[in-house]
Amino acid sequence: MNARTPVSDTWESGNPYEQYIGRWSRKIAPLFLAWLDQPSGKRWLDVGCGTGALSAAILDQCTPSSVVGVEPSEGFLKLAVQNLAGKARFLAGNAAALPLDDGACDVVVSGLVLNFIPDLRDALAEMKRVTAAGGTIAAYVWDYADEMEVIKYFWDAAASLDTAAAHLHEGVRFPVCRPCALKAAFEEAGLIEVETSPLDLKAEFVDFEDYWRPFLGGQGPAPAYAMSLSQEQRSALRSKLESALPFAASGAISLRARAWAVRGVTRSDT
Repeated sequence: MNARTPVSDTWESGNPYEQYIGRWSRKIAPLFLAWLDQPSGKRWLDVGCGTGALSAAILDQCTPSSVVGVEPSEGFLKLAVQNLAGKARFLAGNAAALPLDDGACDVVVSGLVLNFIPDLRDALAEMKRVTAAGGTIAAYVWDYADEMEVIKYFWDAAASLDTAAAHLHEGVRFPVCRPCALKAAFEEAGLIEVETSPLDLKAEFVDFEDYWRPFLGGQGPAPAYAMSLSQEQRSALRSKLESALPFAASGAISLRARAWAVRGVTRSDT
């Protein structure tokens, strides 16, 4: 590998994403919503809705009056529509130009997306624009630098073999994925009553293949990096990971998967 080797953050194919991170995002979403604790009957917007994990959880446990998902990836949007047809409305668009009217929503949320948004300041301004006065804006992101071990183990192993990987490590690339940085971003956007909280779950794998196989799907930074390697380099990375991961006697692997959540309220006089 070379330090200039391009590794894509693009998310295009829904099914490989589901195998890689989707199975954990579906478990973290209910924890986020329980912490958010919104009243029933609210108009919800899911920014960067992906394959619909958070939208599905909102429908399951929040009794919304409506749910709209906005997503730039055609492949993800197709899967979200397929999964939740008739239950939520999905629109093509991005966080910096939301296709909704001012004040159209009561609760605006975003799951595992903020660190992939090119201009977070513009995105938060757009989220504020479409949120009613006194409404809630909230999000969660993986704790790449520490407790999202599913991804951290991968990058730690990669960086030990390839100096270029140290610069691609998501714990390094995404400093916003820390509670202080999230709180600062929301307060700088003019939100009030800003709070953060950890969301923790266990990522269980039946064996090493169950852990390794999703990295071969090419979706997201770590899988894109894995698939950019030669067969020999990829085999070396696989071996390094196999020696580093904590195995139970049965061959199963149990890892921590932490996300950081943040929420704030729009001012009632704006």
